Amino acid sequence: MTLANLQESINFIKKTGVPEPSIGIVLGTGLGKLVDDIQDQIVFNYEDLPHFVTSTLESHAGKLIFGTLGGKTVVVMSGRFHLYEGYSFNEITYGIRVLKGLGVQKLLISNAAGAINLDFNKGELMLIEDHINLQGGSPLAFKNARDFGNIFVDMSAPYHKEMNQQLEKIARAQNINLHKGVYASVVGPQLETRAEYRYLKTIGADAVGMSTVPEVIVANQIGLPCIAVSVLTDECDPDHLNPIDIPEIFAMAAKAEPSLITLFTQLIKQL
Repeated sequence: MTLANLQESINFIKKTGVPEPSIGIVLGTGLGKLVDDIQDQIVFNYEDLPHFVTSTLESHAGKLIFGTLGGKTVVVMSGRFHLYEGYSFNEITYGIRVLKGLGVQKLLISNAAGAINLDFNKGELMLIEDHINLQGGSPLAFKNARDFGNIFVDMSAPYHKEMNQQLEKIARAQNINLHKGVYASVVGPQLETRAEYRYLKTIGADAVGMSTVPEVIVANQIGLPCIAVSVLTDECDPDHLNPIDIPEIFAMAAKAEPSLITLFTQLIKQL
């Protein structure tokens, strides 16, 4: 990744005449229906954008969508990238840098995750208060990283406190059960063993997934305030662990998605 590549991507999109977005949204696994509520859509396929990579997953649309939501101009990454797809940290986080260059001032992130905290149930939501990076690397650790900003980024408060508080208030007003907790990000794509679930609980994780942390690290580097919400799609009880059921995971994502859409839409109205 070079600054020239990044600027080429940004210029290419701007020259199409899209409106400047103030809010960026990253949608996780099985969470694509939010785009149905976006008005006046302008859609780009990732493969048509310079220097973007293409999502390899059926559950990720691979589209950059501009439009209006909650009275604000937004841009949505409908589909993200993961280490387990064979992409580098640079490729995973490239879109976040592009969003900032397009004018985005606030970033909302969603993901699907497994509930480590057994007080949480599948089909519910968790607001991420903090995270644990278990992906074995950093999107700031490459040769020309300093070209993109300070690499010694403070991560004492990676998730924007005021936006988190706003989201909690919205959840109470809408009678949505929104847990708070720590998200552990692993490589995947295999699911965890019983011993790994016990380890994650011991080190303080409330949920586990395979994304989000690289994007949040970059957002903090480039001064882009962000929040993230996990849709809890399965319960990770090592003492009563059942074989993974992929259709059920998607069903749980679909169950929680309307609440997530409500939270994001109402928050955007207030930003």
